[in-house]
Amino acid sequence: MDRFQIQGGQALRGTVRISGAKNAALPILCAGLLTDEPLVLHNVPPLRDVSTMRRLLEGMGMTCHRHAQSSDGQETLTLQANNVSRLEAPYEMVKTMRASVLVLGPLLARFGEALVSLPGGCAIGQRPVDQHIKGLTAMGAQIEIDHGYIKARAGRLKGARISTDMVTVTGTENLMMAACLADGVTVIENAACEPEIIDLATMLQSMGAQIQGLGTDRLTIHGVDRLHGAHHTIMPDRIEAGTFLCALMATGGELLAQGARADQMGATLDKLREAGLDWQESEEGIFARADGRPRSVNARTAPYPGFATDMQAQIMAVNTIAQGTGLVAETIFENRFMHVQEMRRLGAQIEIDGHTAVVKGVGRLTGARVMATDLRASAGLVIAGLVAEGTTDIDRIYHLDRGYDRMEEKLVGLGAHVTRMSS
Repeated sequence: MDRFQIQGGQALRGTVRISGAKNAALPILCAGLLTDEPLVLHNVPPLRDVSTMRRLLEGMGMTCHRHAQSSDGQETLTLQANNVSRLEAPYEMVKTMRASVLVLGPLLARFGEALVSLPGGCAIGQRPVDQHIKGLTAMGAQIEIDHGYIKARAGRLKGARISTDMVTVTGTENLMMAACLADGVTVIENAACEPEIIDLATMLQSMGAQIQGLGTDRLTIHGVDRLHGAHHTIMPDRIEAGTFLCALMATGGELLAQGARADQMGATLDKLREAGLDWQESEEGIFARADGRPRSVNARTAPYPGFATDMQAQIMAVNTIAQGTGLVAETIFENRFMHVQEMRRLGAQIEIDGHTAVVKGVGRLTGARVMATDLRASAGLVIAGLVAEGTTDIDRIYHLDRGYDRMEEKLVGLGAHVTRMSS
């Protein structure tokens, strides 16, 4: 099992190319089920989760042809679902990647049935799919839960007015994809507004879908009889960009996050500027400079454009060595503070009060052996390790590989001392 070994204390300097967004790529791959024509995707990040999704789709009968990687490591994939024979997402796949549930809407809309394993719980908390089921049922699907599986059947889905009880990103994506082939008009109220949803919808529009209200909490979809093939370039990963900018804020230095877009990053850039990060956007991306010790900030996770839950561990890492005391409140997932105990091993002073972490900045962190517990917790520990004195070993970095493309290579390119080692 691989681990990272980090020699802390180096400022970051240089250019880091931001990869395609994992959270955009996964639903877009599933959207390939909506047509029998080729779908060509550019800037696909070579991540473990993307590979898992490809294996799931190939198991259904979709062909996924990989083109040669570009010079920056990103892939071009051509998908074609003209020979789908298995309408199932088995437990063995869904348990390793919850985003597998995103095949439910496309399968039901195009083929009239689907058998998808219930995701169950995960390390950071429960992420139920009841809003997916509620919306598809409103569109005429017959759904039952049997032996841990969602069994869904329908003739052609019917347009409906759906108001979700909570803001759900994957729920919005599943329902939007299903509505594209439904008969009539579907209105999704309380829709999520994340840039990844806009990216998915933009591609669906290029396939012939009729979607209105992008970027708002009210989506209107006019169903069409069929969708056709298209070319689409995956958006840059705003969470990866935010992670590198948090690392810069902690270590000091300057870097260009090449390809990053400020308009997609929500409250992340506001919080980093409050902490002392100087940044400007250009055609190349976001150039940022950090001088001196950061200032503590208060952050409360919220749906986009609020502060992303996927940036919570990273901003906490910045707060551990900042001036003052910062409060980090987690409102999305009930168990997303598992990295706190590991950060304490590095010398961080963090106390938990319910759903809020009280982080008192210290003058220095010291290296130690720590364990990653989930994807974003891993990133927070990397940031803490980059600024800690001495050596930090981070075990179980397979979590990190799910969502970050060659992170150690990118950090080394910025001057950090990071080595991937086999335990």
